[in-house]
Amino acid sequence: MTIFLHELKRSKISLLIWSCAIAFMLALCVFIYPEMKSQMDDISTMFADMGSFSAAFGMDKINFGTFIGFFGVECGEIMGLGGALFASIVGISALAKEEKEHTAEFLLTHPVSRERVLIEKLLAVFVQIIILNLISALVTVISMLAVGESADAEIMFLLFLSYFIMQIEVASITFGISAFIKGNGLGIGLGIAILLYFLNIVSNLTEDAKFLKYITPFGYTEGAEIISNSAIEMKYVAVGIGLMAAGIVVAFIKYRKKDIG
Repeated sequence: MTIFLHELKRSKISLLIWSCAIAFMLALCVFIYPEMKSQMDDISTMFADMGSFSAAFGMDKINFGTFIGFFGVECGEIMGLGGALFASIVGISALAKEEKEHTAEFLLTHPVSRERVLIEKLLAVFVQIIILNLISALVTVISMLAVGESADAEIMFLLFLSYFIMQIEVASITFGISAFIKGNGLGIGLGIAILLYFLNIVSNLTEDAKFLKYITPFGYTEGAEIISNSAIEMKYVAVGIGLMAAGIVVAFIKYRKKDIG
């Protein structure tokens, strides 16, 4: 597991910064709620009547005045988009950075197969995402206890589970793309994450665009839907798992034949 440990070591600063940033924003979001609670009923009514804007973010389906409603919309955006950006960065750089930093030749001269390199790098990507989510969930729980707020444990678990699955999907897709890139693919990775995010917003604006939810992993991270139904939309998750598998398979096929130089 030398490559796996090396990947974690070289990424520890980035992981720490992203984890702290997202956890801090989640904590700030939770701590703000008690100060706004007295005004939440009016705010909830206002947001629910804002037409397309409300539909785009699911605020027409839940009570924004409750803690779980507030968390699902406000904190969900932080965990969803922030987590997706992080996942896209670690995924897109997993293979491409070796050629950018001119370490690929050194790595592949050692008695280790390309398949082994791919497996250990992919595991390192997934472990970083797991760590990010564990830190975020822990800080959220501590913050809730600190301000004296509570929420349905099952709903909170489903929310964080949906973010985690989404991040794994984004990382797998960008990991596959990483096998085709020579050099810095950071812009591509971030672009994909942001595109997927806005595809979900478009899908919420009109029934004609609902099919986009099968394409974007943000389709099954909708806080409003999860809170309303107490479940994750599994038909979207199933497609997402297929896209995860496709990204990983493509990475293996391409990297095994890739001319490293």
